[in-house]
Amino acid sequence: MTDSPNVNVTAEHWTENATLRIAGVPIQATFAEAFDMKVTRLIMTAADRRWCNDAAAAMVGFGTSVIACGVEIAVERELTPEQTPDGRPGVAILAFAVSGKELEKQIPRRAGQCVLTCPTTALYAGLDGDRSIYPNRVPIGKALRYFGDGMQISKQVLQTNADGRVEAIRYWRIPVMDGEFVCQHDVGRTEAIGGGNFILLGRSMPAVSNACRAAVDAIRQMPGVITPFPGGATRSGSKVGSKYATLFASTNEAFCPSLRKIAETELPDDAAAVLEVVLDGMSFDEISDAMKAGITAACESVGREGLVGVTAGNYGGKLGRHHFKLHDIMMERSS
Repeated sequence: MTDSPNVNVTAEHWTENATLRIAGVPIQATFAEAFDMKVTRLIMTAADRRWCNDAAAAMVGFGTSVIACGVEIAVERELTPEQTPDGRPGVAILAFAVSGKELEKQIPRRAGQCVLTCPTTALYAGLDGDRSIYPNRVPIGKALRYFGDGMQISKQVLQTNADGRVEAIRYWRIPVMDGEFVCQHDVGRTEAIGGGNFILLGRSMPAVSNACRAAVDAIRQMPGVITPFPGGATRSGSKVGSKYATLFASTNEAFCPSLRKIAETELPDDAAAVLEVVLDGMSFDEISDAMKAGITAACESVGREGLVGVTAGNYGGKLGRHHFKLHDIMMERSS
């Protein structure tokens, strides 16, 4: 919170630089600021969809923000038996962390507590490519095999890669009470981007909820991207720093409607509720495409009657080197 006087941000003042509109909703000429992360993709399967979804829900739980969770992790998409290594129902999971070391710590813990424990599950690598493409590895079976107490079995399977080269892939078969837990020895990790975002300014909570859900539903159809917060949205948009020394992130008062009279605001008068959609992705283009799809869906779902506008969170370019400029992303959808 600041001691600065309230700034009267009228709807007209806010939209001065929002020359782009989608379904009548002004899109502010600003950018979302994102930063470098590390990512791995996992393929989880099970004997049926229910066990698979149960294990996935457990594994991605408490995975919203690296601020406290270590990783940002969510289901990328469901997979049919034809799309999985063992011909069973599955899901693809993307996990992001600020460092490779953090991924290497967090993934075995989640796999051991949430996948190994769930009946009928198995766990495989989800990034296409061998060690020549992904030399940096995240342990799975390498770490979990010891649960077998010496009775675990290692098996190598020869696999022909896309370029025709043959590589031996190591799997572990760990004895459990329903048979065996099969998992890959390790999985690749690579570079990624975290912190893409857009902020929906609603005229009411029901309106911004509907817009946000439409946005997240659209993003879930896009490959290589996740929205790790509950339901894909967060109400607790944060800024870097705090008046309390122990916190390095705190509430972003400029987007809190209840603080208009006691803090500087970036909200127009008719914005009654605000929700933010945060995206992590495998590449800049995949995040851009997902942001475009999400913003378009949000605006078209409720229109100008439901949304005052769309903006994004940034720190003037000081936090991350990846800048997603809303007007550049949305230009092809202008109306």
